[in-house]
Amino acid sequence: MLRESYPYYLGNRAVAANQDLEVRDKFDGSVATRVALADPETIDRAIGMAVDAGEAMAAMPAWKRTEVLEHCVRRFEERAEELALALCIEAGKPINDSRGEVSRLIDTFKIAAGEATRMTGEVMSMEISQRAEGYRGMWKRVPIGPCSFISPFNFPLNLVAHKVAPALAVGCPFVLKPASLTPIGAIIMGEVLAETDLPKGAFSVLPCSRDAADLFTSDERLKLLSFTGSPAVGWALKAKAGKKKVVLELGGNAACVIDADADLDDAVARVVHGAFYQSGQSCIGVQRILVHESIYAGFRDRLVAAAKELKSGDPRDESTFIGPMISVKEAERLHGWVQAAAAAGGKILCGGNREGAMLEATLLEDVPADQDLVCLEAFGPVAVLSPFADFNQALQQVNDSEFGLQAGIFTRDIHRAMRAWDVLDVGGVVIGDVPSWRVDHMPYGGVKDSGLGREGIRYAMEDMSEIRLLVIRDA
Repeated sequence: MLRESYPYYLGNRAVAANQDLEVRDKFDGSVATRVALADPETIDRAIGMAVDAGEAMAAMPAWKRTEVLEHCVRRFEERAEELALALCIEAGKPINDSRGEVSRLIDTFKIAAGEATRMTGEVMSMEISQRAEGYRGMWKRVPIGPCSFISPFNFPLNLVAHKVAPALAVGCPFVLKPASLTPIGAIIMGEVLAETDLPKGAFSVLPCSRDAADLFTSDERLKLLSFTGSPAVGWALKAKAGKKKVVLELGGNAACVIDADADLDDAVARVVHGAFYQSGQSCIGVQRILVHESIYAGFRDRLVAAAKELKSGDPRDESTFIGPMISVKEAERLHGWVQAAAAAGGKILCGGNREGAMLEATLLEDVPADQDLVCLEAFGPVAVLSPFADFNQALQQVNDSEFGLQAGIFTRDIHRAMRAWDVLDVGGVVIGDVPSWRVDHMPYGGVKDSGLGREGIRYAMEDMSEIRLLVIRDA
């Protein structure tokens, strides 16, 4: 069970300032615990401490950064069930999905521990003309400086890890604002980091209200802002960020194409998981399912049957696949989208009912393209099916979106697979699986309204560092 209360972390130290933030059990709505809430003065102090820690963090040798990350790996492994249960309660995530996220948290820190020793540079030939004869050149990467991280509710362990672990690997101090709905996992990470000998001020974990969080974005002492969340909030933060570098991961409405030669049993098994795991609350959850007309009816019927078999309920139950959405408000929003789609001519194939924050696994077809369920991010257990006649037409439908995070293509034709990779305007194309597939060292991120920059430890480390050139004139 969760403790009665949790502190925030200011400059590496636990501070039990208050118990102002209620964290609720997302299944039954009860108050599960209370968390200290940072005010603007505390955030200002944390940024100042991060600035002061910058020189010491940059000077840490690679082996010592690796040691810190390896300590985190060991402690996360030891506290894995505690982390999973906290996630299950604070996010309403089914316990098996919660354990899976803990395993990814551990993977992410393991990857970072290795990458910390691979911050390499390059020797360059300077003698491209007579003018440059007698000069030598080389460059290396150096930490960008104090970073600001704002993380979302849906993966409150691993999406924090994808900011914190590369920052530690590259030598950047940071201030972190975890989602107010799900702050516990990040606070436990702070507790583990506080066991290390990181320089004073190297990290702060500060739950706070949105109104109090302005300094995370606007303070010019911070050199990078990494935000994961909604497009409306992300682009607004970018506009306020000033001169600092900005990395945004803003979600999508991921499409999956099922071509005529797909193995239907395999495709159904993968799509039903991709659409409904994490209760559909994933940026790359399957939302639009495009199926070749020759296999459409058979695929649809099997998928509907599979969706009806998914168990909804208490996320602590080992057999539960679909838990509650993050709030009743979000469930009401998405239920309203389903009802609007049905009123516009869409056909509900299964599900469509809501009780509190619980929304059934829902599939629809014949939904007009202008409906929110097609053109916006659903972020819940709902997906829309439609047939296509021509593969190139299907690719165009995938691109007919303001988002571009990942896409999945089920085809056995290598030429069509390469065609999809060439023309799809997304950050990643997954052949033979759903767009929801991800491992934590790959470059991950999107285009268009899906954001800027890439996660994946090595790629995040590039964002959190700068190239510094050295030129030597031979005497």
